[in-house]
Amino acid sequence: MTDTPTGQPVRVVLVDDHPVVRAGLRALLGGQDDLAVVGEAGDLDTAERVVRAEHPHVVLMDLSLGDGPGGAETTARLLALPDPPHVLVLTTYDTEADILRALEAGAVGYLLKDAPPEQLFAGIRATARGETVLAASVAARLVRRASSPGPVVTEREVEVLELLARGLGNREMARELFVSEATVKSHLSHVYAKLGVDTRAGAVAAAIERRIIRSGG
Repeated sequence: MTDTPTGQPVRVVLVDDHPVVRAGLRALLGGQDDLAVVGEAGDLDTAERVVRAEHPHVVLMDLSLGDGPGGAETTARLLALPDPPHVLVLTTYDTEADILRALEAGAVGYLLKDAPPEQLFAGIRATARGETVLAASVAARLVRRASSPGPVVTEREVEVLELLARGLGNREMARELFVSEATVKSHLSHVYAKLGVDTRAGAVAAAIERRIIRSGG
């Protein structure tokens, strides 16, 4: 990981598919003498080019990047580069699926876009030092998941729930997941049992209510 030179500003790259959001973040961070925005991108390919060229200490990463690969995949790609930056997710999404996907991709922090500016500034500085930064609601969700007395929905089962929310049938889900229809049925059976439901609609509703997946899939 790129080390932050003592006395030098933390070099930050913004990755968000909304230009207005990037402009707002650039203006906000510009008021901090120890933080410097050195580049920005709205998609994976641009992010990779900018990071290769600018060697930032921190990438501030949104999870939704339009129609292309999302923030989790972009994070994984950036961390595979030589001398990679640290990645701090800044997003509106706080479901288990989004949080786990981002952290498993290698992000060291996860903040929400309603965070006060001072929390964001402190989060970027901590991320540059390689420290873990989590919004309070995100940390609480991870603690609840870890301490849940019941069976935990697995990452694969989260994928099944997301496909259910999109209205896919078993055959379509099998194609998406590269498994057999029998395997899909097995996943569904486990999901129903864990969520205490017995229908596809009930599973989706329960998963959204428990913040396991986003509303709308």
